[in-house]
Amino acid sequence: MPLFQRAPSSAEELEKSRPLDLSPDAVAELDEDAWYARVYRGEEAPQLTVRAVAMGAALGFFLSLTNVYLGLKIGWHIGVALTACILSFTIGSALHRARFSRTPLTILENTAMASTASAAGYATGNTLIASIPALLLLSVSPEHPGGVGLPWAVVGAWVFFLAVLGTSLAIPMKRSMINREKLRFPSGTAAAVLLRSLYDEGGGAAGKARALLYAALGCGVLQVFRGLDVVKGLDGDGKLVRHALLPGMLSVFDWLPAVPAAGKRIVLSAWNVKLDYGPALIAAGALVGVRVTASMALSGLFMVLFLGPAALESRWENPLGVVVAAAKGPGTVWKDIGVWVGAPLMVSAGILTFAFQWRTIARAFRGIGGGARAEESPVVAATEVPTSWFAAGAIFASTGIVGVGWRFLEIPMPYGVLAVLMTAVLALVACRTTGESDITPTGAMGKIMQLSYGVLLTQNASANLMTAGITAGAAAASADLLTDLKTGYLLGANPRRQLVAQLLGIVPGTVASVLGYAILVPDASALTGAPGQDAAFPAPAAQAWLAVARIFKEGVGHLHPMARHGIFWGLVTGVVLTLLERALPRHRKYLPSPTGIGLGLVLPFYQPLAMLLGAVLAAIAGRTKGSRAAELVVPVASGMIAGESIVGVVAAAVNNFVLR
Repeated sequence: MPLFQRAPSSAEELEKSRPLDLSPDAVAELDEDAWYARVYRGEEAPQLTVRAVAMGAALGFFLSLTNVYLGLKIGWHIGVALTACILSFTIGSALHRARFSRTPLTILENTAMASTASAAGYATGNTLIASIPALLLLSVSPEHPGGVGLPWAVVGAWVFFLAVLGTSLAIPMKRSMINREKLRFPSGTAAAVLLRSLYDEGGGAAGKARALLYAALGCGVLQVFRGLDVVKGLDGDGKLVRHALLPGMLSVFDWLPAVPAAGKRIVLSAWNVKLDYGPALIAAGALVGVRVTASMALSGLFMVLFLGPAALESRWENPLGVVVAAAKGPGTVWKDIGVWVGAPLMVSAGILTFAFQWRTIARAFRGIGGGARAEESPVVAATEVPTSWFAAGAIFASTGIVGVGWRFLEIPMPYGVLAVLMTAVLALVACRTTGESDITPTGAMGKIMQLSYGVLLTQNASANLMTAGITAGAAAASADLLTDLKTGYLLGANPRRQLVAQLLGIVPGTVASVLGYAILVPDASALTGAPGQDAAFPAPAAQAWLAVARIFKEGVGHLHPMARHGIFWGLVTGVVLTLLERALPRHRKYLPSPTGIGLGLVLPFYQPLAMLLGAVLAAIAGRTKGSRAAELVVPVASGMIAGESIVGVVAAAVNNFVLR
């Protein structure tokens, strides 16, 4: 088949690409034969067009920047397909009205666009919020306080090959999980429903797009004043420094009683109890919800009031004969001691939750396969992705991963091959979990690899981190493709063309994510902070991965006793909270979230506080079902994140390379 199709240029051609009469819910109930007979739009329906891929690449490029920015702040990636669909539909319609195009984008073109945008905006950046920054933090030393980063060409190759591997691994899963078992893949189903609603009721899309745009513009302007260091001044030592017109945070809680610790009373702002009014954090909280953010704030408050003061007072003579406290100061308790409780808590909760899904794991290994075969009907053979594509992509990507890992990341070649093979198995399980629950357990997958390689390659922290990065990165890309293929399946799209669109999105996504990371994290000080300066990006996912790697590298005996106790109680707490969720499923929304509790301990308190504020505001807006405010929560939050993060990347570039 030709790589690209011609976009429709007349009303007659546009009519052939109109949405199906069947709803996505009705399509979801059909078996594979009925899908080909009643749903599949055929080879000639325009889908993979130049304008669709260009739109997806452009939107995905900018959305990738937002995910790297947000991921370094809170440790999460946000799905981009829904945002890209709203923007693409609105922009495409506007270009048509302005007569820049003969026809608006069809629903199948927007399906291909979403695949490209999702690959660029979501599937490529996972490694850059976890294993890569963790490796940079691991290299920090008195001789290299800024750490020693990898060459950007190496980072780009690593991100690219992981995304290609994940995309390839999804190929043999598609027919089993989507065509035959009809797993829901909730985000993919939601994207299909959204696209149908946009084409059936286009007016509503314009309002959501305007809300997204206005939120992005307003928050972008605010970030100019918060992020661009245009004001010169002298610090306490008489050194010339630059700062922004507006402070990043406000110390508005210092009127409350100070916290006693180490024989003195310490004001709350010193413990990171500040108001961060950054739009991205508030918007992220709106998307995450009250339960998780309240859990984060609760555990963060526990750290400030109890765990932190105890850490400042706990003294220990280390193996070098130096007496040290468990925490260096109130502003760093979250990474000095909180991470040793929060990271094990998230590890035990994630792995136990994963283990409880043993039926899902068992089903994942049954019936896999289903790429197009020679004995299939001509239509099926020409539509489904052939197994040969899977083999070619997997060999190409695996060769690149093993080679880069051996040459630059201290992963011996046999262990690199083993990591790829283990990733194929774990990605299979992660994709089924995504199909059934909409949650891709990349954290749990990464931790399984860290624990495995902690035993196989003791004290090789680089291999420990980066083999885990292989699994997490590839699993995210696999689940992302299957989610997009579910959208296409419900709308009658050609899966081969969707796969090509996904692969084409990897290139702009790799460029954008690596560029964004290079700008935001020029050295480790962006992750660790500096004397008198908070870390711009706490990178909680990286902190958690780093904690596990350090245990295997240095041994538990080199940790402060309070940290060792923290590991134990963190593991226990994660198990208890997970068992509570399991035992009381009807009351789950009232129970503390294990993920939230763990994150609250590995983040400075101002971040959980800002996210809780956003979650509460979103909950108030959504109190009335069907209200206009409730419908606008997602587009407004997406716009807020995009506005701060895109302008934040530009401001960081100006600060680091122009104003420095």
